[in-house]
Amino acid sequence: MTPRPHKLSLPVSLENQIFVKLLKTADALEQQAEELVRTADLTGAQYNVLRILRGAGPEGLPCRAIGERMISHDPDITRLLDRMEKRGWIIRERQTKDRRVILTRVTPQGLALLKTLDEPVRELHKRQFRHIPAARLKMLGELLEEIKARCTESESLNPSSGQFIEKQKEKH
Repeated sequence: MTPRPHKLSLPVSLENQIFVKLLKTADALEQQAEELVRTADLTGAQYNVLRILRGAGPEGLPCRAIGERMISHDPDITRLLDRMEKRGWIIRERQTKDRRVILTRVTPQGLALLKTLDEPVRELHKRQFRHIPAARLKMLGELLEEIKARCTESESLNPSSGQFIEKQKEKH
Protein backbone atom coordinates (compact mmCIF):
# COMPACT_ATOMS: atom_id res chain seq x y z
CA MET A 1 0.00 0.00 0.00
CA THR A 2 1.41 3.38 -1.06
CA PRO A 3 1.27 6.13 1.57
CA ARG A 4 -0.95 9.02 0.59
CA PRO A 5 0.80 12.36 0.29
CA HIS A 6 -0.02 14.97 2.87
CA LYS A 7 -2.75 17.31 1.58
CA LEU A 8 -0.57 20.39 2.13
CA SER A 9 2.45 19.05 0.25
CA LEU A 10 3.34 20.59 -3.09
CA PRO A 11 3.77 18.44 -6.17
CA VAL A 12 7.39 17.43 -6.59
CA SER A 13 8.91 18.89 -9.74
CA LEU A 14 10.94 16.82 -12.18
CA GLU A 15 13.97 18.98 -11.35
CA ASN A 16 13.56 18.22 -7.65
CA GLN A 17 13.23 14.50 -8.35
CA ILE A 18 16.42 14.57 -10.45
CA PHE A 19 18.24 16.58 -7.78
CA VAL A 20 17.37 14.01 -5.10
CA LYS A 21 18.27 11.09 -7.39
CA LEU A 22 21.65 12.69 -8.15
CA LEU A 23 22.40 13.17 -4.45
CA LYS A 24 21.36 9.61 -3.56
CA THR A 25 23.35 8.16 -6.43
CA ALA A 26 26.43 10.20 -5.55
CA ASP A 27 26.10 9.08 -1.93
CA ALA A 28 25.83 5.39 -2.91
CA LEU A 29 28.88 5.63 -5.20
CA GLU A 30 30.82 7.57 -2.56
CA GLN A 31 30.04 5.01 0.16
CA GLN A 32 31.50 2.24 -2.01
CA ALA A 33 34.63 4.27 -2.73
CA GLU A 34 34.94 5.25 0.94
CA GLU A 35 34.75 1.58 1.93
CA LEU A 36 37.55 0.76 -0.52
CA VAL A 37 39.95 3.52 0.57
CA ARG A 38 39.28 2.65 4.22
CA THR A 39 41.09 -0.66 3.54
CA ALA A 40 44.24 1.48 3.14
CA ASP A 41 43.46 3.40 6.34
CA LEU A 42 42.44 6.52 4.37
CA THR A 43 39.32 8.64 4.32
CA GLY A 44 37.80 9.72 1.03
CA ALA A 45 39.01 13.28 1.63
CA GLN A 46 42.58 12.11 2.32
CA TYR A 47 42.53 9.97 -0.83
CA ASN A 48 41.27 12.97 -2.80
CA VAL A 49 44.09 15.18 -1.46
CA LEU A 50 46.72 12.58 -2.36
CA ARG A 51 45.35 12.31 -5.91
CA ILE A 52 45.27 16.10 -6.27
CA LEU A 53 48.87 16.39 -5.10
CA ARG A 54 50.06 13.55 -7.34
CA GLY A 55 48.46 15.39 -10.26
CA ALA A 56 50.15 18.64 -9.25
CA GLY A 57 53.57 17.05 -9.59
CA PRO A 58 56.72 17.97 -7.69
CA GLU A 59 55.77 21.67 -7.55
CA GLY A 60 52.96 20.91 -5.11
CA LEU A 61 50.07 23.23 -4.36
CA PRO A 62 49.11 25.83 -1.77
CA CYS A 63 46.36 24.87 0.67
CA ARG A 64 43.76 27.05 -1.04
CA ALA A 65 44.34 25.40 -4.43
CA ILE A 66 43.92 21.96 -2.87
CA GLY A 67 40.64 23.07 -1.31
CA GLU A 68 39.39 24.40 -4.65
CA ARG A 69 40.13 21.07 -6.36
CA MET A 70 38.52 18.87 -3.71
CA ILE A 71 35.50 16.87 -4.84
CA SER A 72 33.63 17.76 -1.65
CA HIS A 73 34.26 21.03 0.14
CA ASP A 74 36.17 20.51 3.39
CA PRO A 75 35.82 23.51 5.69
CA ASP A 76 38.91 22.51 7.67
CA ILE A 77 41.47 21.63 5.02
CA THR A 78 44.32 22.77 7.27
CA ARG A 79 43.50 20.18 9.93
CA LEU A 80 43.09 17.51 7.27
CA LEU A 81 46.56 18.33 5.95
CA ASP A 82 47.94 18.33 9.53
CA ARG A 83 46.75 14.74 10.03
CA MET A 84 48.14 13.66 6.67
CA GLU A 85 51.51 15.26 7.38
CA LYS A 86 51.73 13.45 10.74
CA ARG A 87 51.21 10.15 8.89
CA GLY A 88 54.02 10.99 6.47
CA TRP A 89 51.86 11.17 3.33
CA ILE A 90 52.51 14.85 2.59
CA ILE A 91 55.03 17.56 3.42
CA ARG A 92 54.42 21.29 3.69
CA GLU A 93 57.00 23.95 3.13
CA ARG A 94 56.79 27.71 3.60
CA GLN A 95 58.06 29.56 0.53
CA THR A 96 61.04 31.87 0.87
CA LYS A 97 59.85 34.28 -1.87
CA ASP A 98 56.44 34.76 -0.27
CA ARG A 99 56.34 33.63 3.37
CA ARG A 100 52.52 33.65 3.31
CA VAL A 101 52.48 30.70 0.88
CA ILE A 102 52.90 27.16 2.14
CA LEU A 103 53.24 24.56 -0.60
CA THR A 104 52.06 21.01 0.00
CA ARG A 105 53.60 18.03 -1.78
CA VAL A 106 52.90 14.32 -1.71
CA THR A 107 55.71 12.20 -0.26
CA PRO A 108 57.07 8.95 -1.71
CA GLN A 109 55.11 7.18 1.06
CA GLY A 110 51.91 8.92 -0.07
CA LEU A 111 52.61 8.02 -3.71
CA ALA A 112 53.20 4.38 -2.75
CA LEU A 113 49.91 4.31 -0.86
CA LEU A 114 48.08 5.76 -3.88
CA LYS A 115 49.70 3.21 -6.17
CA THR A 116 48.27 0.35 -4.08
CA LEU A 117 44.79 1.80 -4.63
CA ASP A 118 45.01 2.68 -8.33
CA GLU A 119 43.91 -0.69 -9.70
CA PRO A 120 41.26 -1.44 -7.03
CA VAL A 121 39.70 2.00 -7.59
CA ARG A 122 39.75 1.51 -11.37
CA GLU A 123 38.03 -1.87 -10.93
CA LEU A 124 35.45 -0.41 -8.55
CA HIS A 125 34.49 2.25 -11.08
CA LYS A 126 34.24 -0.37 -13.82
CA ARG A 127 31.87 -2.41 -11.63
CA GLN A 128 29.84 0.66 -10.69
CA PHE A 129 29.18 1.59 -14.32
CA ARG A 130 29.51 -1.73 -16.21
CA HIS A 131 25.78 -1.91 -16.93
CA ILE A 132 25.82 1.37 -18.88
CA PRO A 133 27.12 1.37 -22.48
CA ALA A 134 30.08 3.68 -23.20
CA ALA A 135 28.03 6.06 -25.37
CA ARG A 136 25.49 6.59 -22.59
CA LEU A 137 28.28 7.08 -20.03
CA LYS A 138 29.80 9.72 -22.29
CA MET A 139 26.42 11.44 -22.58
CA LEU A 140 25.94 11.27 -18.80
CA GLY A 141 29.36 12.84 -18.30
CA GLU A 142 28.52 15.65 -20.69
CA LEU A 143 25.18 16.32 -18.99
CA LEU A 144 26.79 16.40 -15.56
CA GLU A 145 29.48 18.79 -16.80
CA GLU A 146 26.77 21.04 -18.26
CA ILE A 147 24.92 21.10 -14.93
CA LYS A 148 28.11 21.75 -12.96
CA ALA A 149 29.18 24.56 -15.31
CA ARG A 150 25.78 26.21 -14.99
CA CYS A 151 25.92 25.99 -11.20
CA THR A 152 29.34 27.60 -10.99
CA GLU A 153 28.73 30.34 -13.55
CA SER A 154 25.25 31.47 -12.65
CA GLU A 155 24.89 33.91 -9.79
CA SER A 156 21.13 33.82 -10.33
CA LEU A 157 21.02 30.22 -9.07
CA ASN A 158 22.51 31.28 -5.74
CA PRO A 159 19.63 31.57 -3.23
CA SER A 160 21.61 34.09 -1.17
CA SER A 161 21.82 36.48 -4.09
CA GLY A 162 19.30 39.27 -4.35
CA GLN A 163 18.55 38.27 -7.96
CA PHE A 164 17.23 34.88 -6.86
CA ILE A 165 14.90 36.45 -4.30
CA GLU A 166 13.66 39.03 -6.80
CA LYS A 167 12.93 36.30 -9.38
CA GLN A 168 10.96 34.37 -6.77
CA LYS A 169 8.90 37.47 -5.96
CA GLU A 170 8.20 37.98 -9.67
CA LYS A 171 6.79 34.46 -9.93
CA HIS A 172 4.26 35.04 -7.17
